[in-house]
Amino acid sequence: MKRYWTLLRTTPLLARLSLIQLIAYFGAWFSNIAIYTLLIQLHASPSIIALVAALHFFAGVLQAPLSGVIIDRIAPKKLMIILTLIELSATLSLIRIDSMDKIIWLYLLIALRMGASSFQFTVEMSLLPKIVQGKALQYANEIHSIIWSLSYTAGMALGGFLVYTAGTTAAFVIDASLFSIVFVLLLGLKVEIQPSPKKERFITMMGDTFDYIRKNPKVMHLMILHAVVGFTAFDALVVLSVERYYTSILAVSLGIGLIHSARAMGLMIGPLFLGEWVNLHRLSFLLIAEALAIVLWGVVIEYFYLALIASVLVGLVTTTLWSYTYTLLQAHTHYDYYGRVIAYNDMIFLSTAGAVSLVIGILVDYHCPLGIIAALLGGAFALSSLYYRWIRHHYTLKEIENA
Repeated sequence: MKRYWTLLRTTPLLARLSLIQLIAYFGAWFSNIAIYTLLIQLHASPSIIALVAALHFFAGVLQAPLSGVIIDRIAPKKLMIILTLIELSATLSLIRIDSMDKIIWLYLLIALRMGASSFQFTVEMSLLPKIVQGKALQYANEIHSIIWSLSYTAGMALGGFLVYTAGTTAAFVIDASLFSIVFVLLLGLKVEIQPSPKKERFITMMGDTFDYIRKNPKVMHLMILHAVVGFTAFDALVVLSVERYYTSILAVSLGIGLIHSARAMGLMIGPLFLGEWVNLHRLSFLLIAEALAIVLWGVVIEYFYLALIASVLVGLVTTTLWSYTYTLLQAHTHYDYYGRVIAYNDMIFLSTAGAVSLVIGILVDYHCPLGIIAALLGGAFALSSLYYRWIRHHYTLKEIENA
């Protein structure tokens, strides 16, 4: 932990951004629990639940081609303020969804909110390599993943309890209040980094990005490797497992919150032990470890308490995989292309996560056992270990060193 505190203390801008992330992510999970609980209360089908889970990711895919260019042209503080206002407005509007007749509005609001959230995330992640480099960049990514996991743990647990005791509307109101705090913090953010002075046309900049990636295939392979972490986006599988196996022992909202919180505990503590250990050689072992953990979760998914333990193991490796592969991409990308490459990387990642959510819904509709679905997701990480070995055989990757 000492390395994280030292970095935050010596980098005030990173510390401010981290506080903003903590509050925004914490609020988001309140309403996330509320959305899924609302769908179950309205007797939504598995395919609708899976589609809603997918929209959380696909919304970011649609705006990614333009967001990278916008990030490289517009001041980051101005962008983040606008995006926060969009998230605030969309969250408050969720209060009006009270029947399946309004499901289209739910889709649109989720798409708007998550599109803005994804855009916000891309802005922040494109800033990081301009603030710190080398090992400090890896630590900054790990700090972000720990913040996400801490917010996820507390948000899911408290959100599940709040929805159970006070209802979904209270969760949406608290979420909107937290976005208001984020807005105030952004007003005081001091970002000296300015966008590129070049003012090429959007189409020219997009074409230039594709040309850069084509000439640097290593960048594309690192994007795909990072996207494999998107196979852990099985929110729909968690919701369906709670509905199918655990409703006899606890309420739906509490079940969703506890399962997600257990996984998030692993997400939060993983980097503390694995962040310093991971390197180019050991990355393949982490991919195999993730595969085994997800398969184990699938084996015990019907048994609530065993599923809680397995969920911790699933999360233990995920954040280190996410942060290390993200850092590798940042380290192998030219400074002038950070915004655009990060945006396209997020597009591929979110496409993978969204596709996983949709496929889960389709497989459940065709009566595929939930444990088998989990095993298939684990298999993706086993294959990615082989893919990573292929990348290292064909391309030279530089290790993340101290700047």
